[in-house]
Amino acid sequence: MDIIMSREKFVSGTLSRKRFQEILDLFHQSTQQLGDDRNKIKVVTYQGEKLVVKSFRTPNFINKIAYRFFRKSKAARSYYNAQYLEQHGIGTPSPIAFLEQLTALGLHESYYVSAYANHDFTYREIINDDQLQDKENILKQFSKFMYDMHEAGIYFLDHSPGNTLIKKEGEDYKFSLVDLNRMKFYDIPYEDRLKNFERLSPKKEMYEIMGEEYALLSKQDPQTTIETMWKYTQQFQEAFHRKKRMKKKIKGVFKS
Repeated sequence: MDIIMSREKFVSGTLSRKRFQEILDLFHQSTQQLGDDRNKIKVVTYQGEKLVVKSFRTPNFINKIAYRFFRKSKAARSYYNAQYLEQHGIGTPSPIAFLEQLTALGLHESYYVSAYANHDFTYREIINDDQLQDKENILKQFSKFMYDMHEAGIYFLDHSPGNTLIKKEGEDYKFSLVDLNRMKFYDIPYEDRLKNFERLSPKKEMYEIMGEEYALLSKQDPQTTIETMWKYTQQFQEAFHRKKRMKKKIKGVFKS
């Protein structure tokens, strides 16, 4: 069945709609997809520049309507959230453009394009790579990055290990956030700040380093900070594994 578009919304600070379409053509031609995500993410090279193109999954019927009439789409939020991060000195790949393709019934497809951020590894490697050197220093610098982000009133809801890119520059580490469509912006209380670490690692020794550094920056008690971080992490891990067990049981019921 053909989808009849009633209009589209295109926002960019630098690209024309024609050039954006050329980037989309490269995206559709490429067979190299990043990750195993329900959204499609590909790296393309356009006029000598590496770009990341993200195609968001077509929303369900309710969200089709919501994203057209009542709230920003994931593509729009990714673009505007990245702008906000850049304006406040928080690392993220530079936003370039987004496109929403709309029908009379609501949002059909949406795309977000950003610059490609060169990086050496992600936060996930701090957890899983035993060969990675200088982990304590990386975690201390990451805690400063988190502190600066929270001071800017940014709460990253999808703050999971794969969403922080890390690049070493001399003795310093530069951090860049990706997958930005779920964020909140407010004057963040200390307890909320510590909860924002909950998805990052199942290892308590990492929280001992991050908690002590974050408490030092915040002029708070280190032990209380570490214990609070770890409390929220344990709660998150328990809920995560409970959900996985439930999904496994449901799949078993349908297979039997």
